Amino acid sequence: MSTLQEAPYRRRLRQLMNIGLVGTIGTAITMVGANVLRHWLGDSPVQTTVAPAMLATWVSYLLHRCWTFKHCESDGSRREVAVFFALNGVGLVIQLVMQVMCQGFTFYALGLDGPVPYNLALLVGTGLGTLFRYWSYRKWVFMPAAT
Repeated sequence: MSTLQEAPYRRRLRQLMNIGLVGTIGTAITMVGANVLRHWLGDSPVQTTVAPAMLATWVSYLLHRCWTFKHCESDGSRREVAVFFALNGVGLVIQLVMQVMCQGFTFYALGLDGPVPYNLALLVGTGLGTLFRYWSYRKWVFMPAAT
């Protein structure tokens, strides 16, 4: 069964798995790049994280365009790239807010303090940010091809 003929739920599941993998690649680029630049430039967190984060966003856009959403129309316009970057930023804000809320809930409401609840809260926040990105990319950036 080709990609265009597969069941919609299978395509969505595959897209979700791809967006998770692309996010993992982007996170790795950001972290490795920030650590390399920190070694070369010193301890300034702004100088050492902005460039790798921008590179990771570009790589994520290209991977999504050529892999995750390859079946979708693309006009290759600046609008598509700009909307992708803007929605990626909104997704990051959602992710950070949800991480803080989940961490606050596990620490203050549940009284759980330790690496496992801390990292589970980070994972939940990251997942919610990823779900927003997936939904928004499908809705406003990588729209299905007209048939």
